[in-house]
Amino acid sequence: MRTQLRLVARPGTLPEIHASGGLSARRTGPRAVHLIGTAATPLGGDELDIVIVVAPGAELVVRSVAATLALPGAATPQSCGRWQLEVGSGGVLDFDPEPMIVAGGARHHTVTTIRLDSGARLRMRERVQIGRAGEDGGIWRGDLIADVDDTPLLRHRLALGADTAADDALSAPRALESELVYPGECAAATTGFTQTRLPLAAGGSLFTRTGALLGVSGVEHAEPRR
Repeated sequence: MRTQLRLVARPGTLPEIHASGGLSARRTGPRAVHLIGTAATPLGGDELDIVIVVAPGAELVVRSVAATLALPGAATPQSCGRWQLEVGSGGVLDFDPEPMIVAGGARHHTVTTIRLDSGARLRMRERVQIGRAGEDGGIWRGDLIADVDDTPLLRHRLALGADTAADDALSAPRALESELVYPGECAAATTGFTQTRLPLAAGGSLFTRTGALLGVSGVEHAEPRR
């Protein structure tokens, strides 16, 4: 199944929603939308294309009503999701959906491309869990590409699950929380080998934490500076 979703926020109007396939959205406030599933997706073979545009001076908060479950298909275990986030100058995007759960036997690839104008603000949080209760065989790979104007902000890739680079006999993380904040200033901070927040050369910061299970973070999330 091919799913396409486009959200557009402009100053002074309700967010626009254009959807087809297995994912849609509902307005839950003058500047807020919640993503909702309209069919079981992603299954193996499914493709999701989601575009979120925040025009200059607009604000948008994006949440979801439930976790997303990636399942293997009859013909292939592979599914993919392509997310494109664009924020204009003076625009604000707060993107924090419920986690992605990759079921045993499924393989899901997420590619997130972010384009920010100077003066834009962003908080983007992503959470992933490999396997439901008793499962351990799913695979997730995430690519994150972010630019501010024509300046590269971040190029980041991480894979979790069986037979990935992070999978070994001593440590096999099955959960990820990642948060990109722009702009902002912070000092580098790490907790053990599993949690870190690093400042980015072009501004902002990237927080990542890996472990066996997702849970309450226990840390205060950063906010983009006004």
